[in-house]
Amino acid sequence: MCLAIPGRVIEIDGDQAEVEIGGIIRRASLALCPPVRVGQYVLLHAGFAIQVVDEEEAQETLRLLQEIGDIGEIS
Repeated sequence: MCLAIPGRVIEIDGDQAEVEIGGIIRRASLALCPPVRVGQYVLLHAGFAIQVVDEEEAQETLRLLQEIGDIGEIS
């Protein structure tokens, strides 16, 4: 199974972007993604932005991932 994580694009430099995920900034390639603008959310997989997603979908996915992490801490 593959997992893609949503992140907010904060800077673009050519085909590379800085993407913020839960306060952590990662460098990602935009080579596989349709045109994207600063402030938009993208799905990240293995260092590549693979899809633009709307903010509501991104926030819901991040909330669910946080919930999964919280459950793991209880176990």
